[in-house]
Amino acid sequence: MLAKITSAAVVGLDAVPITVEVDIAAQGLPSFTIVGLGDKAIEESKERVRAALRNTGADLPPKRITVNLAPADLPKEGPAYDLPIALGILIASEQLKTDANDSIFLGELSLDGSLRRIWGVLPCAIMAREKNFKNLFVPVDNVSEAAVVDKLTIYPVKTLRQLFDHFATAPMPKQKQILPAKHQKQKFEGITESEYDFENIRGQESAKRALEIAAAGGHNLLMKGPPGAGKTLMARSFATILPKLTFEESLEVTKIYSVANLLSQNNPIITSRPIRSPHHTTSNIGLIGGGNIPRPGEISLAHRGVLFLDEFPEFPRHVLEALRQPMEDGFIVVSRAAGSVKFPSRFTLIAASNPCPCGFFGDETRSCTCMPGTITKYQKRISGPILDRIDMHVSVPAIPAGKLTGKHQSESSSTIQKRAQKARDIQLKRFRGLKITSNAEMNNKQLKAFCNLDEASVLLLKQAISKLNLSARAFHRVIKIARTIADLEGSDKIKSNHVAEALQYRPSIDN
Repeated sequence: MLAKITSAAVVGLDAVPITVEVDIAAQGLPSFTIVGLGDKAIEESKERVRAALRNTGADLPPKRITVNLAPADLPKEGPAYDLPIALGILIASEQLKTDANDSIFLGELSLDGSLRRIWGVLPCAIMAREKNFKNLFVPVDNVSEAAVVDKLTIYPVKTLRQLFDHFATAPMPKQKQILPAKHQKQKFEGITESEYDFENIRGQESAKRALEIAAAGGHNLLMKGPPGAGKTLMARSFATILPKLTFEESLEVTKIYSVANLLSQNNPIITSRPIRSPHHTTSNIGLIGGGNIPRPGEISLAHRGVLFLDEFPEFPRHVLEALRQPMEDGFIVVSRAAGSVKFPSRFTLIAASNPCPCGFFGDETRSCTCMPGTITKYQKRISGPILDRIDMHVSVPAIPAGKLTGKHQSESSSTIQKRAQKARDIQLKRFRGLKITSNAEMNNKQLKAFCNLDEASVLLLKQAISKLNLSARAFHRVIKIARTIADLEGSDKIKSNHVAEALQYRPSIDN
């Protein structure tokens, strides 16, 4: 007899339906075969299913069992097909009679028949809703993740026996029926919990102002200064002034973390902006993603959040050059023999760098011990195209002793965050229906529509192009920064003082 059960496979960040076909034939020697381009975990599924059926009290027919995962030309991985395979065997062997054409089944089986947590449930739930499936059966540990999706009935399954009882045709007691989970609405945090706060940072007012603008508009920022000036501390405090995630952004980020198997059971939905800080020894694949079956890298895990690269020049040059396309386009296309996938990577880059290997080139109080050639070589580790893609460049000098020991109280992160949130709310209203959420994401067409300049601002920009040797890309980024500064002030129009402040954060192209 032939049985068909629907499951799902994750390709990139999206899921596709998979038909699990189980055929049990009396002819031929007893065997158990799985076809359909499965990986090692799927091949080993035979032993897990065999033991789970036996320990559940069901029979594995001593016949020729063939399982096909269709479409057969799509590579599949992971243990999520254990449950649909076991259910298909029960139906094909006529131990269970049920019609589950409107349901999707996912789950890894333990040898005793209980279900384990799997990855990639959220994309599967979204796909199930879009394809008009009514029910989704998942392990109980994945229910919180799947229950975010509305208009879909989620059933938490603890064991294979429980699922058998749920579908049994004989009258069963109500307590043996699986109760559907309730749809969960998530609360979004205003400020990321952190031990760092801007009120603990003395001095560096210009750098803190630049970080506020970066948070409000989603702009990339490079801080350059001697060691001990507070670059790392300010970058770590940056998380506390970021605007809230919207629900749509939260789903985007959670899908990435679900596919990367980084969601915890306690926090199944990402409700605050992610902060990623890879070490400078991170490989190219670790940063942009990849593998035989492509997986998201650090730039995708930082989507809608922050990618902090400390000791920026210490990263290998080819790794930094890989950032060019995602910084410009907001996504990365990873191509491998198994196929090409597209991962989103709309992150805010915060980079920190010393001016030279010893760190004291240009410092007024300490002497630099580096040779001129060494300084030049160190600074050229970061290419011009990468520097041109960073919206804001700010100098972070050493903090004077008077400010370190003084009693001046700096603004708290909560105060700065409120201003950044207000500016971001203006942008969300401005870009409603355009699939962008911040000024940094504007393309040239949107730039013309939302960034009208007065004559004084145009004249100022013309002078800056010639004096600072601004590229066309840098010219547009200055306007975006000016738009964010105007939003922070609550101004509808971009004025010359907004452009003047934005120009302060752009270095000459030959520097």
